[in-house]
Amino acid sequence: MVDLLSRLSVQECTRLCHRVVDGLCGQQPPTRADYSSTWTLEEWTELNNSLISLFRLAVYNNTSDEKVVAVLSSVGNSHTDAVLSVLRARREEIHTALLNRTNSISFATLQDFDWQLKLAISSDKMASLHIPLLSLGLSVKENGILRPVAMEMDREELNMLLGSLDAANKKASSVLNSLGNELENIAPVDQWHGNDLGGHLAGSLVGLYT
Repeated sequence: MVDLLSRLSVQECTRLCHRVVDGLCGQQPPTRADYSSTWTLEEWTELNNSLISLFRLAVYNNTSDEKVVAVLSSVGNSHTDAVLSVLRARREEIHTALLNRTNSISFATLQDFDWQLKLAISSDKMASLHIPLLSLGLSVKENGILRPVAMEMDREELNMLLGSLDAANKKASSVLNSLGNELENIAPVDQWHGNDLGGHLAGSLVGLYT
């Protein structure tokens, strides 16, 4: 939908792109009322979302100018240059905004993990148990500090953990796929995931009690 930019002059296109980046960086975003005579509500929504995805993913993937130009092939050269000029001028601002948004979601990240499977043979209430237990150790980094997290789980608790990890992985994949629809030619979606320690953890634990 970026071809809708051609309805604006080059100067107005530049101004709109700066305001879209303003919104990405937590400042005042553009409003539909400012462009009600240029686009319908549906056109405005699609164009605004397309520009947000363009700037966000171009910075996230450190996309080259050539690939951005390919995405903007449906608009004229002057409008393409206008979008690129905004991207170049404000790349660092967008990068910082994306980092801040990620940090606001979660300050803790999984750095490493280890596990052991052991057998509980008795307790203070029962003479004989013979229940397999998983001892899981996590290394979690929070606010620059690495701290250990230890837990012990039976089969039911492990299944709950695996279900949570699987749901989180599916949610992350869904978000990345939706963000990639507009710029699917910039980089394959499977390159956006990075190091998936959570998925590796889940893969290591699946089947322990089978």
